[in-house]
Amino acid sequence: MEDHHINFLHKQPNQELPKKGRKKWIFLLLISSVLIILTISGYVSANKDRFLNPLDYDPVTLEPKKPDGLLKKLTYLVFRKDTELEGQKNDQINVLLLGMGGPGHDGPYLTDTIMIASIRPSENKVALISIPRDLGVKIANYGTQKINHANHFGEMEKENWGAAFATEVISETFDIDIPYYIRVDFKAFEEIIDEVGGVRVSVDRSFVDYMYPAPNDLYQTISFTAGPQTMDGQTALTFVRSRHGNNGEGSDFARAARQQKVILALKEKMLSFGTLTNPVRIKKAMDALERHMTTNMEFDEILSLVRILRNLNTDQITTLVLDNGPEGYLVNTTGASGAFLLTPRTGNFDEIKNAIQHIFDEDTVTQKADTTPLQEKPSLDWATIEIQNGTWQAGLAARVKQRLVDEDFYIEDVGNTNPEYKPFIQSGIYKISDKDSLEVMQALQAELHMPTKEDPPEGITSTATSTDILIILGDDFIE
Repeated sequence: MEDHHINFLHKQPNQELPKKGRKKWIFLLLISSVLIILTISGYVSANKDRFLNPLDYDPVTLEPKKPDGLLKKLTYLVFRKDTELEGQKNDQINVLLLGMGGPGHDGPYLTDTIMIASIRPSENKVALISIPRDLGVKIANYGTQKINHANHFGEMEKENWGAAFATEVISETFDIDIPYYIRVDFKAFEEIIDEVGGVRVSVDRSFVDYMYPAPNDLYQTISFTAGPQTMDGQTALTFVRSRHGNNGEGSDFARAARQQKVILALKEKMLSFGTLTNPVRIKKAMDALERHMTTNMEFDEILSLVRILRNLNTDQITTLVLDNGPEGYLVNTTGASGAFLLTPRTGNFDEIKNAIQHIFDEDTVTQKADTTPLQEKPSLDWATIEIQNGTWQAGLAARVKQRLVDEDFYIEDVGNTNPEYKPFIQSGIYKISDKDSLEVMQALQAELHMPTKEDPPEGITSTATSTDILIILGDDFIE
């Protein structure tokens, strides 16, 4: 992939989104990107006497001339009349925020973080709508697929078209106008925090995550202790990416709350005097964005958005998390290919569309802090599970075993499939015995995001005679 991913062209040839579409990393990524520009504009504002010159203005219109130098260009953009953003007339500006692993990660273009940031400028309000990666949606030419595949499909059709294609899919699914998108990979987030010297974050409660991804397809144990601490880029990235923490930190809501903490900490650090007066830091952060961000916003549109963001009340962010909890909008299901999917509990998207379109209305049900006590998980250890590695990835079955044991599944045996049949392309969960193990199979499907199937592949049998459920790990399995 080429390094110059950032694109300030508002519309690209043959990639124009419809003007009127059918009506847990994320907002963090938006703030990380936009605040870089804010630091520059803030620095110019604080030193405008140094940069402003009467000769830079038209003597008739009194409008700034378009100068050549970088700082003077920034001055021109900062002090000219604001560019009106699409949606501003209707008092609702929507930006799609996509977070992906990027080169060097499994499924580099699968967007594990999908969020709509909706802004109401007149009231200085912002709302965040989190969309789960396993939501099943209709994608043109691909049928019903997981929503996190949209960016991938777009990239396969045309380089740097993934974010635009995902925007089109999400806009049509939820019947909402989304004129802008910002897509950032993990590396940009990490580098920006390092370049500003780290961020100060207060961790609300201690937690441990035994299944945090590690290099070479392994897991590692990470932990955080309650209290204030300074985080470098890698630590902050770990803090916001953790998905399997104990002590109530394994939920989507908890992860979103951690993301908001880092957002505010980064905002404070970016606007600090030490950052604003350090052009080297600003330059390095800008370089990180140029390498790792894609957007369809023009430079003056980003500055207009920055001016709006400066006035937002980020202490009271409205949040809407689409999930499959007891009171959630979604339920578990299985797609035509047997893949795990989430689908609207009502059978259509009308309820979700209404919630998104009226996100700022007082009578709209949005998700607040989860104060309910943690409920004991149902027992999952009464069905015997065997795991076979159908890939050439060494140790994959053992890592998945540890992951499942931590979730209270009972694993009898792990091993490799017969090399004669390797590699398997598709993973699967197979019922081997006559025991009624439907509940455990559904729990495995939800945990591993792989399909349940009727009969094991030809030539594949369980090693242990006590096996009730056989898991075959294929090349499509993503840890």
